[in-house]
Amino acid sequence: MKIFISSARKGLEKERDSLPGLITALGHTPVHFEDFSAQSTPSREACLAALDSADVCLLLLGPNYGHIFPETGQSATHDEWIHAQVKGIPRLVFRKAGVKLEPKQHEFAQTVEAYATGVFRTTFEDTPDLQIKIAQALRELGSKPSPLEFKRLTQPLAISWTSAENGANSPLSDRGALLETHVAPVDHSGYSAREMESLINSMQNRVRATHYIQNDVALSLSRSKDHAVVRIEDSDRPAWDKPKAGRLLEVRLYQTGQISIRATLPRDRIGSILDRKALTQQIAEMLRLTGALGIIEQGHVAVAVGVLPEMTTSVDTFDPNHPRSSAQFMRFGQSPDMVRIEPDESVNLTALGVGAGEVAGNLSQALFTQLTM
Repeated sequence: MKIFISSARKGLEKERDSLPGLITALGHTPVHFEDFSAQSTPSREACLAALDSADVCLLLLGPNYGHIFPETGQSATHDEWIHAQVKGIPRLVFRKAGVKLEPKQHEFAQTVEAYATGVFRTTFEDTPDLQIKIAQALRELGSKPSPLEFKRLTQPLAISWTSAENGANSPLSDRGALLETHVAPVDHSGYSAREMESLINSMQNRVRATHYIQNDVALSLSRSKDHAVVRIEDSDRPAWDKPKAGRLLEVRLYQTGQISIRATLPRDRIGSILDRKALTQQIAEMLRLTGALGIIEQGHVAVAVGVLPEMTTSVDTFDPNHPRSSAQFMRFGQSPDMVRIEPDESVNLTALGVGAGEVAGNLSQALFTQLTM
């Protein structure tokens, strides 16, 4: 495995210097920013590019936050943490005990330690203690076939479908084919009025903090009796003949605890595109975004997905650089209905983190089976 080492160097010099040899001795490949110091590419960009190809992100939390980049307002380590979260890369976190954290580092540590979906966290006393714990964590990670734990639902779980609430009069209905992903906690009693109000007040900040939304994209909040909606404005106006990737439209929080995310499918001037690879990637992104909100923190969840096609939807390959010249549309009636995959089992919260890709693949396959029957 390729192990990306992420940390501020100051205050962790001995620990960082000891890790490449340890990781190599364990049969893995270490990757850290010292490898990129002579490149023409800025070190931050080079590190993020290397992180994309890593199998694991190993984060060390010491006393210092590190240099803050003006373009992000964050340190390189903070940027790397967010990048690994968005990409669904497994993260191992080791915090040095007995040191006083800078205020910014204390805030960052709280963010890291509050993240509940599939992140391994522990503390260490010194370099030998860190090496022992890292070796153990990497061996355990390599020996586990899957971090996901599935359980059969003993009774059906009611899912609130956005399409059923909005129908054909939805303000989103003119965006093309739509994809919905719903995550509902199992054995959850829902939120009290006080808890719901607190969560609603934090929803826009939570969505923004996931970093799945660009900073210059506007968010708007609305609420009804039993749920709140954060809508994500579309500021992109591409050329009419340019293929457009699917994009996030809204995030909903229900008083029952369910979190729902809605997005468009990829489309071009001909119509919406059902691409198996793109669909899997979209569902995985929606699952990781749900986890990154930091609302669902324990237990198991049930996941449902659905596609509401439009009349000009076709099964095809989405290529953002090459518009199609023709397409064979799927056969629908006068008003296509949503194709739904209802949950019949629950899964642990790893599905909202490092396990999102595997869960998304299963759901994507089930959707394609239903859509192409």
